[in-house]
Amino acid sequence: MPVRRSLAVTATALLAVTLAAAPADAANPIITSIYTADPAPLVVGNTMYIHAGRDEAPAGTNNFVMREWHVLSSTDAQTWTDNGARANIGTFAWAGADAWAGEVEPRNGKYYWYTSVNGNGPGWMNIGVAVGDSPLGPFTDAKGGPLISDSTPNSSGLNIDPTVFVDDDGQAYLYWGGYWAPRAVKLAANMIDTVGDVITPQGLTNFWEAPWMFKRNNLYYLMYAANDTNGCVTDSNYACQRYATATSPLGPWTQRGIVLGQVSSTTNHAGIVDFNGQSYLVYHTADAPGGGNFRRSVAVDRLYFNADGTIQRVVPTTGGGSGSGTNLAPSATASTSYVSSWESLAALNNGGTPSSSADRSSLVYGNWPEQGTQWVEYTWPTAQSINRSSVYWFDDNQGIDLPASCRLQYWNGSAYVDVSNASTCGVAADVDNINTFNTVNTTRLRLQVTAKTGYSTGILEWKAFQS
Repeated sequence: MPVRRSLAVTATALLAVTLAAAPADAANPIITSIYTADPAPLVVGNTMYIHAGRDEAPAGTNNFVMREWHVLSSTDAQTWTDNGARANIGTFAWAGADAWAGEVEPRNGKYYWYTSVNGNGPGWMNIGVAVGDSPLGPFTDAKGGPLISDSTPNSSGLNIDPTVFVDDDGQAYLYWGGYWAPRAVKLAANMIDTVGDVITPQGLTNFWEAPWMFKRNNLYYLMYAANDTNGCVTDSNYACQRYATATSPLGPWTQRGIVLGQVSSTTNHAGIVDFNGQSYLVYHTADAPGGGNFRRSVAVDRLYFNADGTIQRVVPTTGGGSGSGTNLAPSATASTSYVSSWESLAALNNGGTPSSSADRSSLVYGNWPEQGTQWVEYTWPTAQSINRSSVYWFDDNQGIDLPASCRLQYWNGSAYVDVSNASTCGVAADVDNINTFNTVNTTRLRLQVTAKTGYSTGILEWKAFQS
């Protein structure tokens, strides 16, 4: 049976601190053979599917190039298979371009794929719907024309990003919209026609685009992209994922908080799903090699609900391992061998999301004019179990450059010793450099950094993850 929209309450969800039996994290991004974006998760039986667009923009292209949708799948939320393109612009004879965000909803033994696509006629973006017999298709146009277009009365300022929810009574609802213009309408039982008027939902504070709807414990949730600087993002060119709740599927909605903060791509598009007793957030970033704002990649992290139904904020992870995905750095006290007077030790664990190694939009740690080997360190009041670290290096193209090398050590109670079975301590630019190692239980974690000859070193963000 398909499962997605009514999220079950599990012991893991209610007791977020109970992590021993939790599954391992995926290696993020989950697919790097191609760039994938705008993910929509769906669980059918023992498989999680992610329906996602494909970013095909060449390096340096500052525009979306998207012509097809792929289906990714996994039976453990760790190892993922790209099942190839299962729909494309050609699926809709009336479409011209722009295979943007879509989502699949099961109903009546069929799978309906709602998509954002550019029509050939007047106007710009439309919402079409294709249908298939399985989550993998094949999919064909179910309607022969747009479900929603600019000619739809009270349509959105930008008709994109459909999310469809079927309630317990069988009534289906469609939410969509961009440019601060959320819209909603009921769907007919055939899933390809609307019923009644398009409404403007109330209470979706700072809505920008990318709605995602589900129900849990008789409460309706709507997650969506926002781009306000009131705790959401540091730059309104980026977006976070806020969420709201309601006691009715059409609202009014009450804004509750942030699920996912600013990520490395300017767009922020996500979905939530329950799978094998665990809730997951599926989203995209620019973290794949060669990635960017128009070359995005899907990521998956665990998500937790509090006992009162509120959602704990997700800390994005990169790389893989058996950790919980919880970044322990914000709770640590940072220290260092040296920090420049015009830079800040607080940069290490302030939760920033750098856009590049040259990013000065937030705090920066640097040790100029010191050279050779310097160190930074995290200290916790009680011992923490840690098995993964990531470093985003700062490079000002002047006196601070990427380091020559680095190494991780921990305090064993009497001395600093190297972590064991460690992966390479990476020194690449413009990425989170992941270092995995055997779990250590310690109150202090130290990063030793050796500079290139004639240079000092700097860091934008250093994370340490709970095992």
